[in-house]
Amino acid sequence: MRRREQFTYMKKTWPVLLVLLLLAAPAGQAQFTFTTNADNTITITGYTGTGGAVGIPTNITGLPVTSIGTSAFSNKTNLTSVTISNGVTSIGGYAFYQCYGLTGVTIPSGVTNIGESAFSYCDSLINVTIPYGVTSIADDTFFVCVSLTNVTIPNSVTSIGDEAFFFCHSLTNVTIPNSVTSIGDDAFIDCYDLTSVTIPGSVTNIGQATFQQCSNLISITIPSSVTSIGMDAFNYCTTLSSVTIPGSVKTIGAYAFQACSSLGRVTILEGVTSIGTGAFHLCTNLTNITIPASVTSIGDTAFYTCTNLTSVYLQGNAPILNSTVFAFDTNATIYCLPGTTGWGVFAANTGLTPVLWNPLIQAGGASFGVRSNQFGFNITGTANIPIVVEACTNLANPVWSPLQTLTLTNGLIYFSEPVQSNSSGRYYRIGSQ
Repeated sequence: MRRREQFTYMKKTWPVLLVLLLLAAPAGQAQFTFTTNADNTITITGYTGTGGAVGIPTNITGLPVTSIGTSAFSNKTNLTSVTISNGVTSIGGYAFYQCYGLTGVTIPSGVTNIGESAFSYCDSLINVTIPYGVTSIADDTFFVCVSLTNVTIPNSVTSIGDEAFFFCHSLTNVTIPNSVTSIGDDAFIDCYDLTSVTIPGSVTNIGQATFQQCSNLISITIPSSVTSIGMDAFNYCTTLSSVTIPGSVKTIGAYAFQACSSLGRVTILEGVTSIGTGAFHLCTNLTNITIPASVTSIGDTAFYTCTNLTSVYLQGNAPILNSTVFAFDTNATIYCLPGTTGWGVFAANTGLTPVLWNPLIQAGGASFGVRSNQFGFNITGTANIPIVVEACTNLANPVWSPLQTLTLTNGLIYFSEPVQSNSSGRYYRIGSQ
């Protein structure tokens, strides 16, 4: 028979003895209800005190306190601070749920588990340090902690759960340690004071709506470990100005960057295969985009109403898409590379006729030859196209080596290299990035 069952039995059989035992307990311990576990440790199950600053005792009835149970302090709005004793290793789900007056909590280094919604709606909580040893920030742990300005996440945490920091709009920056491999859905949604986030190279997945409506987020670095960007991941991040999507990412989720109205520079690297529905819808500051040959699928409305989009460079064969992809992009021109295929079907489906991109080296004129002790020449073509200058020494059996990556500005750029680096019979050509 468990001690909790024995305690209940004694209460029914010897009520006078129970009263005497409670009277004999220290006053600080009498404000807690608890159960005795099979291993002779104590779990606090409730709080009956008057609030204010509360310290969790190290022992009750001579037995060590090791855990705070589910909902133990739930809705205790009169709590202002809590100091958890060193022997505690676990904080249960909903432990401090809706403790509206709680401004601070001290979590000891021995805690290894914090349950879901443990601090949900603690809307006066300002600072939290999660101790090393905790491996997961559970779902909804700090849900709607609107005053939370600083959180320290230790290098033991491997996952950040769904809605973990939902609507923590006072957070200004978050450092995610290298131990984290997964960031859950809606993890930082509506953290609209968040200005910067560093995502470490250990993260493989950015979940659905993870940073949605982080409207002050200026920059984000997506590491090459990430393989997918979830639906709505950066939706309505209205101050985000640039983003590079590494080739490790196979799918850019639907509406991932929708309404990122300040997004002026998007770099999609070779390796990405799919751009989801509405991925860049309403990115009204975007002027040009290069889509690598690896992309074979572009969802409906992907670039819908990107009203300042003027140039779209498709480096591979024509992807299959419909007329909504570039709808209302009235100033956009589609550029394709020589030798690629499928453009007749593309034109029929979209109503857009692509223009052949063929940047040229100017082989004559004052720009060609040695100038300021360097050899160089002008390259002309469509503005803002990323290109690679390559060279070889034998046209009969050429081995082309890349020399420099350039971006045409206003349709013209000057390439140069030191004269001493040129060998006899050096030939040049322009390739795509």
